[in-house]
Amino acid sequence: QVQLMESGGGLVQAGGSLRPSCTASRKIFSFDAMGWYRQAPGKQRELVAVMTSGGNTNYAEPVKGRFTISRDNAKNTVLLQMNSLKPEDTAVYYCNCNGNLGALRYDYWGQGTQVTVSS
Repeated sequence: QVQLMESGGGLVQAGGSLRPSCTASRKIFSFDAMGWYRQAPGKQRELVAVMTSGGNTNYAEPVKGRFTISRDNAKNTVLLQMNSLKPEDTAVYYCNCNGNLGALRYDYWGQGTQVTVSS
């Protein structure tokens, strides 16, 4: 079992920045992938950014060039630096870790942190 705890969401004006963080209850280098997803009201949850254990990253098209995912293995933390925020970035942001441990598939979610961008 893995617990993921997000923090660092909040209310910001358009053009501003936030840096939510996700702290895991286990060593994050052991996860195949960690990432951030978001869900806006009335919409499906969507990928924002993901980082593999090898350090490869992938970003959703709407956030490319504005968001950066990074990790601090010593603190078991994954960060999402969000710059040039837009009202359409408003959503609940969820941390996720997933992968395979032998034949066992794991997929864990945090409780989410609200990000609200005002125009």
